[in-house]
Amino acid sequence: MLGAEEILKLLPHRFPMLLVDRVLEIDTDAISIVAIKNVAHNEPFFTGHFPDMPIMPGVLIIEAMAQSALLCIFGGNIVDPQSSFLFAGIEEAKFRRAVRPGDQLRIEMQSLRRRNTYWKIGGAAFVDGETVAEAVITAIVTPPSNES
Repeated sequence: MLGAEEILKLLPHRFPMLLVDRVLEIDTDAISIVAIKNVAHNEPFFTGHFPDMPIMPGVLIIEAMAQSALLCIFGGNIVDPQSSFLFAGIEEAKFRRAVRPGDQLRIEMQSLRRRNTYWKIGGAAFVDGETVAEAVITAIVTPPSNES
């Protein structure tokens, strides 16, 4: 389990773009993770998306899934946490229902394939056991430069 302090050490993201609050499980054998994002009423995106019917933007749900995937490979010591993690693609993204203030996203991600620096990680986000989004994320993870 990782709390806020450990997450901040592993991810380069900061408020308002840090979208993972806690990690419940990391399985280094399966290269999988279960993470949590508490969707608060005061999230900055709710001001404009949408004032009369606040819903979490789908792109931010996908971003929370990508951050969870990053925490899995960095927090599980699968690659050096100083590496760069860059989005390379999103496939099979589906959104099943709106995420609203007060919801808790449970994000489950698992490595599907890895070839050198290329990773394909799939998973889903849930609220109260109901799937709200799913996607396959492709990323390039490059080791840190040895330059001083």
